[in-house]
Amino acid sequence: MSAEFYQSNVDKTQKDIKLLEQQINKNAFLRLGLMLLGGIGIWQLFALNNILIVLVAFFLLIFLFAFLVFRQAKVDRKLQEAKVFLRINENEIQILNRKKNMYEDGAEFEDQKHPYSSDLDVFGPNSLFELLNRCATKDGVAVLKSWLHAPADKIEILDRQQAVNELKDDPQHLQAFQTKMLFNLGSKINLRSYIHSYFHDKSFEFGNAFYKIYVPLVPWIFLLGILFSVFIQNISGYLLGLAIVHLLWTIAQAGRVGQFSNRIDKIGVSLIGFADAIKLIEDRKYSAVLNQEIQGKIEVENQNKKLSSIIHELGKLIDKLDVRNNMLVGAILNMLFLWDFKQVMAISRWKNQYEDSILSGFDAVAKYESLTSLSILAYNHQDWTQPIIKNDFEKDHLLAVDVNHPLIPQDKSVGNTYDAADHKIALITGSNMAGKSTFLRTVGINAVLAYAGAVVCAKQFELPIYELVTYMRIKDSLNESTSTFKAELDRMKFILERVNSIKSSFFLIDEMLRGTNSVDKYLGSKAIIKKLISLNGRGMLATHDLQLSELVVDYPGYLKNFHFDIQVQGSEMLFDYKLKDGACTIFNASMLLKGIGIVVESEKVD
Repeated sequence: MSAEFYQSNVDKTQKDIKLLEQQINKNAFLRLGLMLLGGIGIWQLFALNNILIVLVAFFLLIFLFAFLVFRQAKVDRKLQEAKVFLRINENEIQILNRKKNMYEDGAEFEDQKHPYSSDLDVFGPNSLFELLNRCATKDGVAVLKSWLHAPADKIEILDRQQAVNELKDDPQHLQAFQTKMLFNLGSKINLRSYIHSYFHDKSFEFGNAFYKIYVPLVPWIFLLGILFSVFIQNISGYLLGLAIVHLLWTIAQAGRVGQFSNRIDKIGVSLIGFADAIKLIEDRKYSAVLNQEIQGKIEVENQNKKLSSIIHELGKLIDKLDVRNNMLVGAILNMLFLWDFKQVMAISRWKNQYEDSILSGFDAVAKYESLTSLSILAYNHQDWTQPIIKNDFEKDHLLAVDVNHPLIPQDKSVGNTYDAADHKIALITGSNMAGKSTFLRTVGINAVLAYAGAVVCAKQFELPIYELVTYMRIKDSLNESTSTFKAELDRMKFILERVNSIKSSFFLIDEMLRGTNSVDKYLGSKAIIKKLISLNGRGMLATHDLQLSELVVDYPGYLKNFHFDIQVQGSEMLFDYKLKDGACTIFNASMLLKGIGIVVESEKVD
């Protein structure tokens, strides 16, 4: 369903873009024709020696040209928005096909020392973050990262679930919000930080008392002068001289105006997009508590205006200042209105009036971006389920029915069911490549989704709030002069300390002590399991050491054996990747070696 929705949007938007491009080309020819014909017409009117007719024609020409310029800008904005909308829908199709997401993949958050993020592929290329992220702002990315970095409390998780349930059923709203926010994507400017620093930089105040009195009077001076010339006495020469003085004045102050505007005018379009995004939140009616809280944060106290209109007002002021970049229009506007001074002073007044209110919207939008990310995941995967968060990690247990790994394509994924009702530690044995490691990561990554408030890749998923900690991809470090075995010991020490100090810990351990000999590996692994049991630990351990499965005899009701195996048909090995009860009895190392021409002979004991 979601794929069809996105493809339909792509097809329609491609047609809209072609029509808008045709309008832009037509508008360009109209502007060119207007300037040529208008210039010739005004030249001819000078022969009539009637200042009124010339002035009327001149202002009519300027008005028509400005109308075409603003119409062009409006069509340009529609075109850019259509291109953004197309990009968003094409990106969703890419993600559904498990290809690269245009949003950040969170590589900057990768941390080998984090309790679980590195082992569970939470951040980085082909990660959970890349699958989830629809945050265009740095603040939004930071919020979503925090949601995946540690579990929220139950109330917060339930609030996010409720908010996601409300938003996921309106993909048009989610896409409209993305479209308005995408201007931030790839931007090196953090809009919130930029605006905050701009507000508090007093060196960018502009205009003394004379400016504040004279600039607003300039349009009236010219209007009265023109009326005086028409009805009493021709003073057009004086008006022209005053206009030239204004032009020279603005040229003399161009450096200061440029210093003021260069720092703010480049984010004018961004602010308008941001205001439009906030308006989408303002205009909706929410029933979910968290969505209502976000909406409440963008309400401006002691103001009759909405936050979106306040920000939009600044964006328009900046756009008006940008007109100075058109030399012809800018020169005329400065001659008649002292346009640069007027807009810079208006921006200063806006800043002084609203600086205490404007920053409140950024935090709200960052959280809304993260909720949008979770909601799009739910819309894209309507066969996934909302997990049930249990109350007590001591009494409640993990239950996963037909759970799959969210990063493995559906046609390649095999679901498994696991119930921890009758044990605290699952000891999973099995042959190489049978699926042990993938199963541990499947449980872990779905738990991360659940604690973030997202849907999970399962038919049913119930669990209390555990503090996850993993032991999977242990690497040596040349920078720290650390061998693999030393790195394993450090990680195991870290896990034992967490299990001891954090009673809600849940460990996922894949093949302990790989960096030592088989005898030490077995004895050390056995001692570690006993230590984890003595600490009342909970979790899963995957191992090749079948002997470890015998510990179940000593710890019935605490340990339970599970396994993944292979089926052998002739010389071919078949993997079903299904979790089964009991210890594994079939291992495949000798068969794999045989496949590359090495025959392993069993030793005979005399």
